[in-house]
Amino acid sequence: MIAWILLALYVVLLFICLPKVFAKAGVPAWKGYVPLYNLVVWNKILGKPWYWLILLLAPGVNLLMLIIYNVNTSITLGKRSLKEHIIMVLAPWVELPALAFAAKYKWAGPVPVGQRHRNLFGQWGDAILFAVIVATTFRTFTFEAFTIPTESMEKSLLVGDYLFVSKLSYGPRLPMTPVTFPFTHHTLPLTASTPSFTNWFELPYLRLPGFGKPQRGDAVVFNFPEGDTVVANFQNMSYYQLARMSGRTNLVDRNRVVFPLPDGRKASRPTGGILVRPVDKQENYIKRCVGIAGDSIEVVHGLVHINGKPAPLVATGQYAYDFTIKDQFNKKILKDQYDITTTDVAEDNGTANMPLTQRNAEALAKFGNVVSMAKEDKPKGTYGAKDYWPIFPNDPAFDWSEDNFGPLWIPAAGDSIQLTPQNLPLYRRAIAVYEGNQLEVKNGSIWINGVQTDTYTFKQDYYWMMGDNRHRSQDSRFWGFVPFDHVVGKAVLVWLTVDPEKGGFPTGIRWKRLFTRVR
Repeated sequence: MIAWILLALYVVLLFICLPKVFAKAGVPAWKGYVPLYNLVVWNKILGKPWYWLILLLAPGVNLLMLIIYNVNTSITLGKRSLKEHIIMVLAPWVELPALAFAAKYKWAGPVPVGQRHRNLFGQWGDAILFAVIVATTFRTFTFEAFTIPTESMEKSLLVGDYLFVSKLSYGPRLPMTPVTFPFTHHTLPLTASTPSFTNWFELPYLRLPGFGKPQRGDAVVFNFPEGDTVVANFQNMSYYQLARMSGRTNLVDRNRVVFPLPDGRKASRPTGGILVRPVDKQENYIKRCVGIAGDSIEVVHGLVHINGKPAPLVATGQYAYDFTIKDQFNKKILKDQYDITTTDVAEDNGTANMPLTQRNAEALAKFGNVVSMAKEDKPKGTYGAKDYWPIFPNDPAFDWSEDNFGPLWIPAAGDSIQLTPQNLPLYRRAIAVYEGNQLEVKNGSIWINGVQTDTYTFKQDYYWMMGDNRHRSQDSRFWGFVPFDHVVGKAVLVWLTVDPEKGGFPTGIRWKRLFTRVR
C-alpha cells in the first residue's frame, strides 16, 4: 500500500512540476498539464530519441525509465554530480519540486553529444542502465532464454539445451513483481537463497494479447504451481510434498524436514528456512501440454487418454523399463550408439532400469545380455501403504499412480462444477489458492467466502502438463493443474546445446541440434 501511495504521489507531482520545468526550458507551461502529450514534450526537451517514449510507456520497465527521466531532468537544471543523481533516484518526491520551483535552478539544457561535462562513470552508468532497460523490455515482451536443467523432457529436450521461449505465443505476461535485480529470476547471484526481488510493490496479473493459448503438444514454460513456498535447503523439491513426507500440514514453524528411508527408518534434515515467492518468481518448469481446459484426462498403463481417446507419447519421449540381465550393459555403447545418458542406467545384482524411447527399447530387447524386459507400470493402490500420498490430489481417498491415473476433468474459465466432499480434494487448491477464495468444510458442507454452496464457477483456464520422460518427471500427476496465470511462454527454438557428459562447452556441443525448432 505504501508503494502505491508513493507512486500516486509521484504522478501528482509530475502534473504539478512539469509545467514549471517546461517554463524554465522556454516551453509554454500549459503543455505540462496535458496527459501523454506532456511526456512527449518532456522527452523532447531532454533531448532523447522518440523511441524512448515506447519504453517509458511499457509496463514493467517504465519505473526504470522514470528514474532515467528524473536524473536527466536534474542534469538539464544544472545538477550533474553523481551524488546529486543518487539523491534524485532515491527521493524524487523532494528533489523534483525543488528543481521546478526554486529560482536558483536555471535551465542549462541536456549535455550535448560529444561534450564531456559528465565524468566517465556517469556516462557509462547511463549506457549500462539503458541497455538493461532495453534487454528487460525484450525478454519481458518477446523472447526469453531458458535452460533445460533436468531430464524430465528427454529425449525431446535434453539437459544442456538452451532455448528461446516465446512470450508472444500466449501473450506477454506483465511483471507482477517489477522491483527486482536485473536478469535474475528469484535469487541473487552468488547466493543460495537471497531473494533478488522485493514484494513491497506488486502489480495485479495482466496478460497482453498473444497468438493463442496453450495447445495439446506444446512445450510450455510455466511457473511451478507449488513453488509459492520453498524449503531453502531443498529448493528442487515441492514444499508441500516435503510437509506431507514429514507428516505435518506445514513446515513454516519447523526447522527440520523428515524423510522416510527405504528401510522404514526416518531421517531428519534442517530446512535452512522457508522462502515465499510470488507467482512470477516461482521456479520455471517446462513440460508438454497434454490436456487443455475442459478436457478429461486419464492415464491407463502409462498411456494418456484425452476425452476417452488415446494420446500416444511422442516418438522422442521415454518410458522406464525394468531389465533382468546376465551381465552389465556397456555404458559407452549405450551412450555412443543410442545416446542413452549413462547416469540414467541403474544396475543392481542382475537387474537394470533405464528410461528409453520406443526405438531404443526395441533395440535393447535384442541385446544378448537381456533375459527379460518390461515397461514400468505401477497399478492403482501402489502408494496405499505409504505414510503420505505423492500422487495428485495427495489424498488417501484416491489410489492413483503415475501410470494409472484419473479420470479427471480439467477446469475451464466460466465452467461450473458440482462440488461434493468426495471431489473437493481435486479442486481445493485451484479454488482456494489459484483463485483466491476462502474455502472451508463445516459439518460436511462446503463454504466459499462465507457462503454455503455446492457449485463453483472457475475464473481461469487450467492445463495438464507432463514430461516426455514419463517415469523421470515430476509433473501434473504429482501436483495437479497449471493455471493460465502461471504460464510464461512456449519453447520454440534450441539455439545452443551442450552435452555435459562430453565435457560441456565447447567439446560437447551437439552440432546437429543447433537452431532446431522445439517439437
